[in-house]
Amino acid sequence: MYRAVTRDIEVTVEPFYLPEQSDPEDSRYVWGYRIVIANWSKTPVRLMHRYWHITDQNGQVDEVTGPGVIGEQPRLAPGDTYEYSSGCPLDTPSGMMFGRYQMETDEGEKFDVAIPAFSLDSPGLARTLN
Repeated sequence: MYRAVTRDIEVTVEPFYLPEQSDPEDSRYVWGYRIVIANWSKTPVRLMHRYWHITDQNGQVDEVTGPGVIGEQPRLAPGDTYEYSSGCPLDTPSGMMFGRYQMETDEGEKFDVAIPAFSLDSPGLARTLN
């Protein structure tokens, strides 16, 4: 589980490998991830936009932006949580993702909330620490 907190907005990520959607012989590796966003602040916020920075094990970068998440722009009152799942395909057996959400208060103030960096590792992948 990966976690980041920005202005009392907590984002936790749990990635998982999807072997049934992956085909290593065709260089296709797919992960799902579950995200929980919790508003521990005293101010309601709406998730307006997302930004993802995805890097595969060869250093190839893909950036993804767009409104909301999974077609929604959820509003979180103080104490509310919002949970969703999505996925990410790569051409390599490992990679890394991080990003940010743009939030907006009811008064129109916009600010970014960090999505923690998390690794995408295929099961059984040998790792080398440098």
